[in-house]
Amino acid sequence: MLDNNDSKNTMHNWRSRLAKMDAIQISGIGLVAYILMAILLVVAIQTHTLPNTMIGAILVLVLMGHIFYYLGAHLPIFKSYLGGGSVFTILATAILVTTGIMPQSVVHTASGFINGMDFLGLYIVSLIGSSIFKMNRKMLLSAAIRFLPVAFISMAITFFGVGLMGMLIGEGFAHAVLYISLPIMAGGVGAGIVPLSGIYAHAFGRPAAEILSQLFPAVIFGNLLAIISAGLVSKIFMTSKYNGHGELLHSKNSSEKVAKELKPDYIQMGVGLVISVSFFVFGTMLSALFPNINAYAFIILTIVLIKALGLLPAYYEESVIMFGQLVVKNMTHALLAGVGLSLLNIKLLLSALSWQFVVLCVTSIIIISLASAFLGKMFGLYPVESVITAGLANNSMGGTGNVAVLAASNRMHLIAFAQMGNRIGGALVLVIAGILVSFMR
Repeated sequence: MLDNNDSKNTMHNWRSRLAKMDAIQISGIGLVAYILMAILLVVAIQTHTLPNTMIGAILVLVLMGHIFYYLGAHLPIFKSYLGGGSVFTILATAILVTTGIMPQSVVHTASGFINGMDFLGLYIVSLIGSSIFKMNRKMLLSAAIRFLPVAFISMAITFFGVGLMGMLIGEGFAHAVLYISLPIMAGGVGAGIVPLSGIYAHAFGRPAAEILSQLFPAVIFGNLLAIISAGLVSKIFMTSKYNGHGELLHSKNSSEKVAKELKPDYIQMGVGLVISVSFFVFGTMLSALFPNINAYAFIILTIVLIKALGLLPAYYEESVIMFGQLVVKNMTHALLAGVGLSLLNIKLLLSALSWQFVVLCVTSIIIISLASAFLGKMFGLYPVESVITAGLANNSMGGTGNVAVLAASNRMHLIAFAQMGNRIGGALVLVIAGILVSFMR
């Protein structure tokens, strides 16, 4: 039988072990607390008591996103060559769905939150507002004027490059551009390959669903390659003079690059939430009036104009910045988990993996990276940032793809430029596709 001293020593040892475990932080959560919440989640899933609401989705996505991102950021091969935590989170969650380990009810809950309730829209608009209002006004306008030509010319070069590679490997120019190049650069799924499949269906007299299944693999694989490439580029050129370390535009005045550090204020965060969703609704209203233009294009344009003209008082700008930082720092990993659970279909991707398919997708990544690096330098942009935002972001899965690309390269604050090129460029791709299909039947 243990005496009092032995009991005290045993208790002390347990507390010491727990303290050591809890010192391991996973996105700010101690390991002991994390394990307890993970057990709660598993029990809720197994007993079918996980709420099919925003609450259940947040618990699933945050816990899964944080742990998988942590693992990917520490695993040697992934952290050095395969996009780190971003790619690992997407792949790990997608594998759980493909293997059936993750119940479909949980997938439905998570997907409903990300897409149905449009948490993705809230995330992106808060990040766009935060990144734009945080920028120096003169640098914002100067960067935008230089960025758009780089993005659009890079996409045009890539289009012809992929087409020529298609001819060289026997796939043909038309097939290569219609089923590889254009889908990858169309701006994602909802605003990209879905309307693109409709354009093809009308021209070719085939069901849109059948065509969509042919376009989806290119978007998935192109997005994965873009995420991995973004991580590699940022690491390989870490100490290079071509790396702006998050700054897109060269500036002689270094003081312009220093952003004011804001002290968080709970009330202002709430104010930032309301302003951010107001921008989203305004952009959606304009898109309803002009259906051919994506809502995000109007959102970005509105925020850029307000910033450029100085129409929003500093208090409200700071509120948007605070709210954006709150969302980014706490929900990025959750969003990446949502991408893997609801958008990455591994079975569909594997069924499309021929050597010709892989060569064409890799060609798209290589050409758009080289083109955007060269053009970015010509237009006064840092080549590394130019590759990531004007190049790789335009080979990604729209908004979710942009988040993953920027997360892998630690450049989340450049989301406004990534979205700018992706959304406007994607709209141009749809217009070009509508013209091309009449000549490529």
